[in-house]
Amino acid sequence: MALGRRAAQRQDQLWVATDKIITGPGSPFYTRLNLILADADFDRFTEASCAKFYAGETGRPGIPPGVYFRMLMVGYLEGLDSERGIAWRCADSLSLREFLGYELTKATPDHSTLSVIRGRIDLETHQEVFVWILGRLADHKLLKGKTIGIDATTLQANAALRSLVRHDSGEAYREFLESLAKASGIETPTREDLAKLDRKRKKKGSNDDWLNPHDPDAKITKMKDGRTHLAHKAEHAVDLETGATVAVTIQPANRGDTTSIGETLCEVMENLDALSDDEHRYKMEESVKDKGYHSNGVMIDLAEMEVRSYVSEPDRGRRNWKGKQEERDAVYANRRRIRSDRGKRLLRKRGELVERSFAHCYETGGMRRTYLRGHENILKRLLIHVGASNLGLLMRTLIGSGTPRGLHDRMKGAQTSIREALDRLTASIKQCTLKMNPRYANLDHIPNPRPIRLAA
Repeated sequence: MALGRRAAQRQDQLWVATDKIITGPGSPFYTRLNLILADADFDRFTEASCAKFYAGETGRPGIPPGVYFRMLMVGYLEGLDSERGIAWRCADSLSLREFLGYELTKATPDHSTLSVIRGRIDLETHQEVFVWILGRLADHKLLKGKTIGIDATTLQANAALRSLVRHDSGEAYREFLESLAKASGIETPTREDLAKLDRKRKKKGSNDDWLNPHDPDAKITKMKDGRTHLAHKAEHAVDLETGATVAVTIQPANRGDTTSIGETLCEVMENLDALSDDEHRYKMEESVKDKGYHSNGVMIDLAEMEVRSYVSEPDRGRRNWKGKQEERDAVYANRRRIRSDRGKRLLRKRGELVERSFAHCYETGGMRRTYLRGHENILKRLLIHVGASNLGLLMRTLIGSGTPRGLHDRMKGAQTSIREALDRLTASIKQCTLKMNPRYANLDHIPNPRPIRLAA
């Protein structure tokens, strides 16, 4: 065989026959996911929901809504955090081009097109798509809606602390420190002087005094790793019987759990009501949360909603219930439930399934840091991102893997297991050959047995 040499320069052909274009084998994961979406008529649903945002038959046809929502799903399935990364990956991958329905002769949407479409389609339509995905889980018996676990996590904002300005005067952080230094008698403060002055100040990172002009919704908060950043708060409501995420909300990072839970509970009820029909009625009956959500007001609200609470109770010592009989009864009822065997089991399950949803969506899913600004824009992206996570739960039930990477690792593990089994079988056959033919005992190499041919 002669040595092949790579051409230093390449001249593109003017005409290429379509039957000579080399295509890849495709992705079995995306092929199966496209079949699920096609069987449920996903494209017709999105086109009907988004028709009001377009000008009918006037003008050039835009990007189909089904392509836009599929590209946002790719963000979760491929672990991509930015829309630039999503657009580049879709343009580069033959499998994703097939998933989107784009031929090689047609350019896929770029990141600016995604931004324009996101601004055109409102938040309610993204919410409808999220509920539509929940409906597919309900069709496959992957949604119960009775026992809901709730927890929150922080997402790093696309804003820097160095860009903070004062609420009252609009001064930048450095300008404010320089004015404090001059007031203390330092006429020309150096960077070391400003750092020393700033180190001694108390409550220097208060959200009541500072905001980021580029993203006012971002709040100063401490992240899970202990560092301080501008961040947002994402709250998940997860079905503890199946692991499906029933609702997701975005709220200010400095808002306490006892305050933010009301919005999430309302979102859970609205989504379950939207899925209910004459045959199936979904209703939240139990709510499981950690001790950050425990308060007298939350216990009373859940009791009035006829929802059994399983909320871990912090150690507050001996409490005075004088004049608070209703609060006492609600707290004591919750205390009895969390001390039961079922309560302990539900609290353990909440820690497992809710934290797993955070890991899937924000760690391997790539959304721990947001590249969008404003709660509305972030929630639009997050609804489809978490919806793709729910589709991953459905795919895991059907084919055993919830992401393309998971399917690849699973197939690779199966190949390794088959190879190890064949090696063990070959070793056993050689041992039997040695026992039956002692003349091979003094040989370094035992001839391989005749290959086994399997019937088709």
